[in-house]
Amino acid sequence: MNKRALFKSILFLTLAASLGAASAQTTPIKFQLDWRFEGPSALFLTPAAKGYFKAANIDLTIDSGNGSGAAVTRVASGAYDMGFADLAALMEFHANNPDAPAKPVAIMVVYNDTPASVMALKKSGIQKPSDLTGKKLGAPVFDAGRRAFPIFAKANNISGVQWTAMDPPLRETMLARGDVDAITGFTFTSLLNLEARGVKAEDVVVMPYPNFGVKLYGNVVIASPKILKENPAAVKAFLAAFTKGVKDVLANPAAAIVDVKARDGIVNSELETRRLTLAIDSVINTPNARAEGFGQISAPRLALMASQVSDAFNTKTRVNPDAVWSGAYLPTKAELNILPAKK
Repeated sequence: MNKRALFKSILFLTLAASLGAASAQTTPIKFQLDWRFEGPSALFLTPAAKGYFKAANIDLTIDSGNGSGAAVTRVASGAYDMGFADLAALMEFHANNPDAPAKPVAIMVVYNDTPASVMALKKSGIQKPSDLTGKKLGAPVFDAGRRAFPIFAKANNISGVQWTAMDPPLRETMLARGDVDAITGFTFTSLLNLEARGVKAEDVVVMPYPNFGVKLYGNVVIASPKILKENPAAVKAFLAAFTKGVKDVLANPAAAIVDVKARDGIVNSELETRRLTLAIDSVINTPNARAEGFGQISAPRLALMASQVSDAFNTKTRVNPDAVWSGAYLPTKAELNILPAKK
């Protein structure tokens, strides 16, 4: 090979290497969870542990959270690129901050049904929603179930409820002690917390919102307008990697809890496996989710929810369903077909 040919060969290889490096450029993404590292966080921690995000050229940082409202605010502020939050909390932020420069957008539904429910002890005599009329209910002021209770109350003709506020760790304790007649909370959180306080599951009356006329969506993946505009390819890659991981979690929840324990060594693996399984059965792999498709949304149902949240939360402006949701970054319907048929 003469010098001219050798030079061309070296130049070609250099250019190819640089182009390859450019195409494989890693995108850092900071992700905010809605709550602590518990069973359901395996939905994100497992694909991270298996390297799915890394294979998609995403350098992902996952942080625990302290509520959906905070997750929405942190993504809106630019502190985080993406997050996991209750869709109602996102709607409320949009409607109460119409002039905010960076309102996050929901880009994938994970909890097709809201996890919110009302729970009471059987010995209280409360058996059905109408029995809550005139009763004392307890929940933190920011609890999703409490915020959406007016929708549940309207659907079930409940009136005269008195509310008691408390910090989250005291909610189930106060119900067990009889300080309140019932509580609102996520079923897979409060039911297991009651068991940890010595209350048997068979002694608890659980009234899931979806079973009593409330068609709200639950948690969704949210993203900042900045990353959606500047790096849509990375967002699509994130959702594809996440979907692949969720399929693994659905197939083997117990194995996924290993990834949760790797992030928080003090978690009870058996308890969190139960929590994750309960979440899968009650809000992820549900009849509504299988009908609409994992990750996807029904426009009429979204519009109904926007109207209900506007009324129940008494927002400054009406929620615009077209502003809070975008399905443009979702994987194909074939790739989203991950929900196993119910046996």
